[in-house]
Amino acid sequence: MKIFLYTFTGLVVSAIIVIAVVIYLFYHYGQDLPDHKQLTAYEPATMTRVHAGDGRLVAEYAAEKRVFVPIGAMPKRVIDAFLSAEDKNFFDHFGLDPISVAGALIQNIANFGSDKRLVGASTITQQVAKNFLLTNETSMERKFKEAILAIRIEDAFTKHRILELYLNEIYLGYRSYGVAAAALNYFNKSLDELSLAEAAYLAALPKAPNNYHPVKKYEAAVARRDWVLSRMTENGNVSAREAEIARLTPLRTAKRNQEEFVEAAFFTEEVRRWLFDKFGEAELYRGGLSVRTTLDPTLQNHADIALRDGLVAYDRRHGWRGPLAHIGQEQTNWLQRFHALELTLPSVPWHLARVSGVTQDAAQFTLADGAAGELLLAELKWAREALDGQKRGSKITLPSDVLAAGDVIYVQAVGATDDAPAGFALRQIPEVSGALVALNPHTGRVLALSGGFDFALSQFNRATQANRQPGSAFKPFVYLAALDNGFTPASVVLDAPYVIDQGEGLGKWKPENYSQKFYGPSTLRLGLEKSRNLMTVRIAQYLGMDTISDYAKRFNIHPNLPLMPSMALGAGETTVLRLTTAYAMLVNGGRYIEPAFVERIQDRHGRTVYTRDGRDCSACSDIRWVKQAPYLLPDTRKQVADPLSAYQTVSMLEGVVLRGTGRSIKVLGKPIGGKTGTTNSFRDAWFVGFSPDLAVGVYVGFDLPKSLGRRESGGKVAAPIFREFMRNALADTPALPFRVPEGIRFVRVDSKTGRAAGESSKNVLVEAFRIGTEPSRANVRADGGDTPVLTEGVGGLY
Repeated sequence: MKIFLYTFTGLVVSAIIVIAVVIYLFYHYGQDLPDHKQLTAYEPATMTRVHAGDGRLVAEYAAEKRVFVPIGAMPKRVIDAFLSAEDKNFFDHFGLDPISVAGALIQNIANFGSDKRLVGASTITQQVAKNFLLTNETSMERKFKEAILAIRIEDAFTKHRILELYLNEIYLGYRSYGVAAAALNYFNKSLDELSLAEAAYLAALPKAPNNYHPVKKYEAAVARRDWVLSRMTENGNVSAREAEIARLTPLRTAKRNQEEFVEAAFFTEEVRRWLFDKFGEAELYRGGLSVRTTLDPTLQNHADIALRDGLVAYDRRHGWRGPLAHIGQEQTNWLQRFHALELTLPSVPWHLARVSGVTQDAAQFTLADGAAGELLLAELKWAREALDGQKRGSKITLPSDVLAAGDVIYVQAVGATDDAPAGFALRQIPEVSGALVALNPHTGRVLALSGGFDFALSQFNRATQANRQPGSAFKPFVYLAALDNGFTPASVVLDAPYVIDQGEGLGKWKPENYSQKFYGPSTLRLGLEKSRNLMTVRIAQYLGMDTISDYAKRFNIHPNLPLMPSMALGAGETTVLRLTTAYAMLVNGGRYIEPAFVERIQDRHGRTVYTRDGRDCSACSDIRWVKQAPYLLPDTRKQVADPLSAYQTVSMLEGVVLRGTGRSIKVLGKPIGGKTGTTNSFRDAWFVGFSPDLAVGVYVGFDLPKSLGRRESGGKVAAPIFREFMRNALADTPALPFRVPEGIRFVRVDSKTGRAAGESSKNVLVEAFRIGTEPSRANVRADGGDTPVLTEGVGGLY
């Protein structure tokens, strides 16, 4: 009896001590724990997805490639598998599972000394506490904190919320965070497509994904999967027959389908930088934004091809700079060296090749995959040696003048042409670079942007980051200022030598025309069409450089253009995007727009957090149409130029294409206006222009500015790129004329004198006049270079 009493007393005392110790430990470790209530606002890191204007995927940005799925959308089979594997009593315990702890303890004691794996007893709630609020440190202190937090979490959240957090956060290997990402990465399936065997395998992974790799540790992976199936059977989630069928299923993973991305690397990087500046790094990479951009994938493809082909065409005119390397077969590891030279150019359809032999008629080569081909002599004729100053060496008479066995080169498969059969062409990466921008002139939506030959070669964006002199491409804004200040397209200005004293010690500035000739009195239209420098300087001096600087600022070409005469000829640096946007403001009637890359952004919950068009439209929320008229939004664009003057400038720029320096564009047969631009020593070549609903700018030049070569002007280098882009962009569009604002009157005039055309006039064109300024009226005239007077007939600046 005494033994029983002593034993009972000892057990009670021991229990009291254990309880006291547990209470103390809970109190001690319960201090300064992370606030579990922060899980209330928890949102897992989710990738930001960027889409083109047509909805196609352009890019994804994520710190962790995770797919969040609400618990209500998860299949029961998946939930049952994880509960069976990790916490079968989940819906019955309070955060800790004493029954499982006791069972695990007994089983581990029984298995002591054997090779069997130790059985754990952490509940899903404890795992949530560890994964979200604690570290992975292995210690008793962490286990106590984990237990305390689990109890608190159970008290604060529903079971379904806890399970949702767990299934979306847990790491399952293969760079998969959450069960949805794991289903895609392991089996290329969504959760509702998983088979029982696949769901069981995923549920087998939480403890140690690397230990159950489906390929490297196949047998262990299958055994662990089958163990989960057994637990599911014991728990009544599946029948024994279903489990047996699943066990007989081989464990086979499937490579995840590569999502199709629109190729627009320069455009996408511009969007990424904009998102980073506006929302910050955390929101960009973890916020799950859905970004709808302004990108038109078709136009982007046309832009990339036109720019790349144009740069290659220029580069070929200036010679062959030699092979990438020379690797003889006698050299050690020549094959490895050959493959190491391959450069990844995603958008360029070129192949690395090694010349295997040279004959009198062709050069034979082998591709990296072992295929053979040859380059005929006719295809090598362009590859004269590149010399300094963009000059070329002697003509090519034999393939050996260009290539030798062992040379490593780029080749491209080409189709048959009128001059040559199908075969291969020799290629080299151009040293020159450039940019092309296309945008909607009415909204500023950037539809396409190509900032260089290939983003893989250089991430420097020549469309937005390269400040270059636009040369004569700036002149339309000088002429616009003149039209706003009393001139007409038929006003006459003297084209003659002009000397400006720049001040003490600076010498005299003597501008001259590209042709180095003088043409006497000429109309404004002729001056712009033929890009006359002397006329442009005279107009600028008459108006005042402060006026020209103001127009450059109004059109966002340059924020503070220096008040120097040379600025009227495009000496002030700007970017392709800025200048193209300025031209867009001409064709849209003189209304201010800003270029935009992003149309709309929604957060992870589908709420719109940004729209490009911020105008209020409360009536637009009515989704039912009962034959009511569409709601008209107010035009809030600021007027930066008189719409009549803007149209007259557009008309004159259309003349540049029809009769002037841009006449190579005329072949398209569509209403198009534009202007060439060439800077001193042929360092920069431009063509900027538009159709009624599309504005496009093209720039070509070296990143470290140097001459493009003699006569390599905007009309010769940039205009062909513009032409090829517009040929494709406008292929399926009608030939719409430019919109004419009210207040314009068309009058037949003599193109040389600007006077009203008579019956005997030979050079007649229809000119656009502001009503009241037709040739029969008085016009502004400046006599002697700086004294404005009114005269009868056509005004002029002399």
